[in-house]
Amino acid sequence: MQDRIKAILQLEPSDATVKAEGWVRTKRDSKNVCFLEINDGSCLKGLQCVIDKAKTDTALLDRIGTGASITAEGRIVSSQGGNQKTEMAVETLTLIGECPADYPLQKKRHTVEFLREKAYLRPRTNLFGAVMRVRSTMAYAVHSFFQENGFVYVNTPLISASDCEGAGAQFQVTTLDLENVPKTEDGKVDYSKDFFGKMANLTVSGQLEGETYATAMKNIYTFGPTFRAENSNTARHLAEFWMIEPEMAFCTLEGDMEWAEKFLKYVFSYVLEKNAEDMEFFSKFVLDGVVDTLRHVIESPFAHMTYTEAIKVLEPENDRFEFPVKWGVEIQSEHERFLTEEVAKRPVIVTDYPKDIKAFYMKMNDDGETVRAMDVLAPRLGEIIGGSEREYRYDVLVKRMNELGLKPEDYWWYLDLRKYGTVPHAGFGLGFERAVQYVTGVANIRDVIPYPRYVKSCEY
Repeated sequence: MQDRIKAILQLEPSDATVKAEGWVRTKRDSKNVCFLEINDGSCLKGLQCVIDKAKTDTALLDRIGTGASITAEGRIVSSQGGNQKTEMAVETLTLIGECPADYPLQKKRHTVEFLREKAYLRPRTNLFGAVMRVRSTMAYAVHSFFQENGFVYVNTPLISASDCEGAGAQFQVTTLDLENVPKTEDGKVDYSKDFFGKMANLTVSGQLEGETYATAMKNIYTFGPTFRAENSNTARHLAEFWMIEPEMAFCTLEGDMEWAEKFLKYVFSYVLEKNAEDMEFFSKFVLDGVVDTLRHVIESPFAHMTYTEAIKVLEPENDRFEFPVKWGVEIQSEHERFLTEEVAKRPVIVTDYPKDIKAFYMKMNDDGETVRAMDVLAPRLGEIIGGSEREYRYDVLVKRMNELGLKPEDYWWYLDLRKYGTVPHAGFGLGFERAVQYVTGVANIRDVIPYPRYVKSCEY
């Protein structure tokens, strides 16, 4: 097993022979020497390989260009140039895979729109290599946080017969012949002939199933793909994305907020520690101040206010907003940024939203008008986490379902949890890609996932 280039770059000069494997980023020729910079995705900086032309087959060198894969063996020596501390004095060079001159990623700055069309090659660029390393670190930090705190990792189903959000924006899963759909006597689709014997969809959330395990194992979390068939063409929406959803039994809204704050601070701290080079790159080339924002979130105790208090703060400022606010309407991103950046000057947790703008499963407050919901708002972004204390009272939950036009019989198993040893419980959801966006400063959510899925786009 060969060392990654990240490790090779840390080696001191010596007479030991080292082997490096990677792809050529740049090639520079002089009369007597050829310089190849190779990278293997382990870090931003490549390894400079110095090749003595008098000792190397020039025909081989002529075949090596940008994008080619090679292995190089030699000694690590002090670099004569000013851009790197060390370099490799190559003794053996092997061309593994040639790369023709029409390679799309020549040495120039490409737009993210162009690279999105070359998603199979874009991880070879500095930007997308850094994004994916940070994404990997963040995923590891997610599991580390929950495992260190005694949570059980639960894999909830990707195919579901329940709509957690009640919004209906789901992708249907079927094996029916769409050219000859079976119908019932009244002309409706006969789902009894379908694979599952009923209508099934890709999940929009693992929360409901997660609750079943929280009421048996106390603290659990899910981390997996979810799907929304929303016809939304924005920089913040994907049709397929990853969600992190912890659920805690014997937990109220207050505990939910504490876990959410601890979780965010842990993940952000972990990335700043483990990916310092990548984060410096984002600050320099993507979004100035992105590291400072993360540090501010880590170091600040989160502010708290109710939805009603937030509206009272926002209403006098309505002239400055594109979407004026009043009690009962959704708080938009511009309002969330105002609360975090100008009012509190730190992250804010807004609680107790009107029931009419929140999901059926959120616990009703005694006023009958608001629910025990909470959103964590972050400077520069707005909402980054949404959660609530769940409604654990059977009769109240059934009433709420009926109010929203949901059929309680479709959620019989979920209601049974409120019959058999019910308990206060709470949880929250974090869209992983939005969190990666926030950490990296990358503007479009399509550029923080390996293969983005959105309206009219399902390439690769």
